[in-house]
Amino acid sequence: MIERNTLQSAFLLVTAAGLTPIALSYGFAPGASLPWLFGIDADGVNTRHIFRAVMGLYLALVGFWITGAFRADLRIPALWSLLIFMAGLALGRLLSLAVDGWPQPLLTLYMVLEFAFAGIAWRLLRNVGHDPERKN
Repeated sequence: MIERNTLQSAFLLVTAAGLTPIALSYGFAPGASLPWLFGIDADGVNTRHIFRAVMGLYLALVGFWITGAFRADLRIPALWSLLIFMAGLALGRLLSLAVDGWPQPLLTLYMVLEFAFAGIAWRLLRNVGHDPERKN
């Protein structure tokens, strides 16, 4: 069986790798990517500003998750931040479904994946520190 630490680190790295292109698609060249991916007009400075800030938030957390994958003392805080980040995104999208209706399929897929990743993070955090036989 794979050790819990290895699973936690691998999950943090996989999530970081998956979110990096999403972050870059939001803010690296929003004038090109946002109309193509989501049909969003990103000509305005304010729109580009907001999406680049979102990119910065995503990349900052990606950096923390990568650090947590390699530093045992930050692994659990990194997993908690991942859980909170993914659950917050997913719940916000769920609220939007109730209030605004269905978005395009890619955004619906994002919501499903965010719930799944939050669930995996929760599972990896469950019972951490409560079982003396199990290493964090």
